[in-house]
Amino acid sequence: MRQSHRGQVDPFIVMDVMEAARKAEAAGRHIIHMEVGQPSTPAPAAARAALAQALDQPLGYTVALGLPELRRGIAGLYKRWYGLDLDPARVIVTPGSSGAFILAFAALFDAGDRVALGEPGYPSYRQILRAMSLEPVGIQTRAESRYQPQPQDLPADVQGLILASPGNPSGTVLRRDELAALTSRAAELNISIVSDEIYHGLDYGAGFHSALEVTDEVVVINSFSKYFSMTGWRIGWMVVPETMIRTVERIAQNMFICPPHASQVAALAALDCIEEAEANLSVYAENRRMMLERLPAMGFDRIAPPEGAFYIYADVSELTDDSLSFCAQVLEEAGVAITPGLDFDPRRGARTLRFSYARSSAEIAEGLDRLERFMAGRTAARAAR
Repeated sequence: MRQSHRGQVDPFIVMDVMEAARKAEAAGRHIIHMEVGQPSTPAPAAARAALAQALDQPLGYTVALGLPELRRGIAGLYKRWYGLDLDPARVIVTPGSSGAFILAFAALFDAGDRVALGEPGYPSYRQILRAMSLEPVGIQTRAESRYQPQPQDLPADVQGLILASPGNPSGTVLRRDELAALTSRAAELNISIVSDEIYHGLDYGAGFHSALEVTDEVVVINSFSKYFSMTGWRIGWMVVPETMIRTVERIAQNMFICPPHASQVAALAALDCIEEAEANLSVYAENRRMMLERLPAMGFDRIAPPEGAFYIYADVSELTDDSLSFCAQVLEEAGVAITPGLDFDPRRGARTLRFSYARSSAEIAEGLDRLERFMAGRTAARAAR
């Protein structure tokens, strides 16, 4: 059967690493997972309890934009986190942040439009754009700019720009003045901005700012997956300008009908589970401390400053020029799954790696022990040649 050209997108390599790790586990091996950005903790207890209580009630279609009480709750989060009085009508609940990106791209861009994004960056941006007949335009960011685009980097011949703060894989954060400068330059060039803020709340002292603090002419995307530990529930949201609400609503009605009702019930309860979410954050903070203390001694010493999220992004050009093979060797010999940078940067990713520290501290400590032995053995083998 004929297949579309736009459907021939690149694989999400981290998912391939996960599958290789799963096969190793099925063969009886114990694998430490540092490859995927997924909390090891379950959804908050109150969220699970709320869903259990709702299971005896019909869980059917909701309105396309999401449960009104959930939209009000999310608007309240913007007051709590940023001091913003956000009209709940601008909040649109989506089937995960991925659903939000599809809706944003469909509402903002026409086939053939060009959308700029920083490299390294989340790989699915590029692939979703391509699958929608849009052209991703990579901006090669620099270590000295914390792998974030600068206003002077913005191409004049694009229709869109994706920002990510904290970034994936870098974990670096855009300050308020940096957001203001980027959005101002984009407005001068008539570029529409999509701001990915799904790691907000996962902060280690740098703070985090929403693009909504500096402009209303932006589409902001967030999710319950990370801070609220609800990856598999596939529930996210977007905040859009008032003029876009009806456009996005019509697309959502036809593409998705509505977000999952069950997940919306749980998400509403999760908004109040701050103590549990902050306890998880304290685990990530300890994991981050261990990573930054031990990785440089092993040779992973060129690291982007991880100000948020739960990733370490390392330049390993002095260790390898084939990150895919390097990661496969680490999995095979050390039993640790890590992600090659090719996922995030098609031009420089063969010389970079991403480590996730979203698991328990005991697992991260064991993973670091294994990596240390692997790197020591690698050094010894080279010395013996």
